[in-house]
Amino acid sequence: MAMIIAPDLANQPITAAPALAKKLEKLGIRRRFDLVLHLPLRYEDESHLFPIKHAPYGQPALVEGLVVAQEVQFRPRRQLLVRIEDDSGQLLLRFIHFYPSQQKQMAQGVRLRVLGEVRRGFFGDEMVHPKCRPVTPGEPLADRMTPVYPTLSGLTQPPLRKLIHAELRAQPMAETLPPGWREQLGLCTFAEAVQLLHAPTPDYSLQQLNDPLLPAWQRLKFDELLAQQLSMRLSYRQRRTGNAPRLLGDGSLRHALGANLPFTLTEAQQKVLVEILADMREPHPMQRLLQGDVGSGKTVVAAMAALAAIEAGYQVALMAPTEILAEQHYLKLSAWLAPLGIDVAWLSGSLRKKQKTETLARIADGAVRLTVGTHALFQDDVSFQRLGLAIVDEQHRFGVGQRLALKDKGGEPHQLMMSATPIPRTLAMSYYADLDVSIIDQLPPGRSPIVTKLVNSDRRDEMVAHVARICAKGQQAYWVCPLIEESEALQLQTAVDTFEALTAELPEWRVGLVHGRMKPAEKAEVMAAFAANEIQLLVATTVIEVGVDVPNATLMIIEHSERMGLSQLHQLRGRVGRGSAGGICVLMFETPLSALAKARLKVIYQYTDGFEIARQDLQIRGPGELLGARQSGMPMLRFADLEQDAELLAQARELAPRMLSDAPECAQAHLARWLAGREHFLKA
Repeated sequence: MAMIIAPDLANQPITAAPALAKKLEKLGIRRRFDLVLHLPLRYEDESHLFPIKHAPYGQPALVEGLVVAQEVQFRPRRQLLVRIEDDSGQLLLRFIHFYPSQQKQMAQGVRLRVLGEVRRGFFGDEMVHPKCRPVTPGEPLADRMTPVYPTLSGLTQPPLRKLIHAELRAQPMAETLPPGWREQLGLCTFAEAVQLLHAPTPDYSLQQLNDPLLPAWQRLKFDELLAQQLSMRLSYRQRRTGNAPRLLGDGSLRHALGANLPFTLTEAQQKVLVEILADMREPHPMQRLLQGDVGSGKTVVAAMAALAAIEAGYQVALMAPTEILAEQHYLKLSAWLAPLGIDVAWLSGSLRKKQKTETLARIADGAVRLTVGTHALFQDDVSFQRLGLAIVDEQHRFGVGQRLALKDKGGEPHQLMMSATPIPRTLAMSYYADLDVSIIDQLPPGRSPIVTKLVNSDRRDEMVAHVARICAKGQQAYWVCPLIEESEALQLQTAVDTFEALTAELPEWRVGLVHGRMKPAEKAEVMAAFAANEIQLLVATTVIEVGVDVPNATLMIIEHSERMGLSQLHQLRGRVGRGSAGGICVLMFETPLSALAKARLKVIYQYTDGFEIARQDLQIRGPGELLGARQSGMPMLRFADLEQDAELLAQARELAPRMLSDAPECAQAHLARWLAGREHFLKA
């Protein structure tokens, strides 16, 4: 039987002076075992000494020599010049910033051991700001690579190394994998992995130590992924022990809505609806993520799910991240459900006090069956009489605390989360393993593909003329202004300036403006006028990114597209081409373009499939940004790479349920090692 690490040992807090403890906490080190998992950023090789003449250029090299000269030079700037010598030649050490103590340390006649990169200088070979220390003749070299750890101001490497290596000696480093698993997986022991990575021998080159396929890295990556999968499976199990209302609707309202709609559901929509309704009939709370590309028809699926809850006598809440999206949902759902006799309410922080008081009272007494709103839905003054289903649109934009607050409004209601930001398979396997996932992988019939064009901003006049031609054909257009320097005020001014300029340039057409600071009634009025073709060109900030549906809009021009992320560009592009006439999205950009901007624009130009765009985005940015606010509820991976380590992820995903059922004590020890103190993440 493998020895299992005691959870209390993994959990022991660090005993250090308050100032040091505060610095360590900023590095994410709160308990003793965190020191073991605080791995080096890189290594310095002080185990091999080069003769000065043979030290390689352009890479760190260790040399040793006697100081034969030292001077402080004042031109062109103050600097310390130290010349050392060995039997093979001389080397100049140059220090732009220095202290008197360094001058004493490197006085003439002192033997120095120096680590740095040799480069060719005006006065021969030199090192700039190398790492130096005095040594005695014949002093032995290091028998291990020197680790360089992530740190912060005020915490230097020597005390950090001392703390970490003391902990490596103190901790038992026992196995947490069940007996025989390590051998079957072909992994080294955990102790071997951490000892190697913290103190590698000179047998390993720097290239080998940075190789993600190094057995030590493979072991730590697998353990990290396994801990994540275990925590997600526990969360999933815990949810299935909860009590939720069984929403057994009779189908009458759903049938009535289907008969009134001017379209029929696609096979993909019908399939995911069956999955959702099956979950809602269970006595434990549904927690399902509904994914679908832009325009795939998630809203009508959510409406059908809401009707099932209403049929069963329960209330429904739909939360959206912005007022404009909440309004769009409210208007669309009201149009669909009002003919069925269902009262739909809209709740937003910008409502007048009297309106809000009346709406809250109708929600509390159960008169309102469906409430649509923004984050105002989870404020303390909102009380539902009988909440059975909570729907969260664009769920990645809400923090975990906000989503939990809405869910807690009704005890344990069923929860349906929607996202038009497709998630790559590896990301879903990792960060959404606690959710059931439904995917609408089919667009409604009659949609024409969107054509994407890349245009330099110096051709702006051509774009204005193109807008005029589109409007002359009876169609409509969007002109999107970017977020500038993360400033809402500047973004607003840009939109206003653009609106005024285009109004002057296109006097024969009516130009509208919508932005985040407008009052809800004003935005609703402008959007209604645009939907009715009373406005032909809509100048907007990125508030129109999601939820806006005007089939007659066939052209979108996005300024400064190089400043936007792939997901945002894909969402914006999805606002056109929603009718039979197709759509064109023009991405205007400023030069010169950064490498990142070029990569993004190339992807958005080449692909229209949201899942492929998300996969490319994952490669460009990594999972942190792609997941958005979910990272506030789940610790991000430190060592594993979802694309690179997909095979390890698949193994961890397969083995986690087995470990929980067959070796629960090992699972508990593994989680104690990797996630101790982070149990609140399981609520994500």
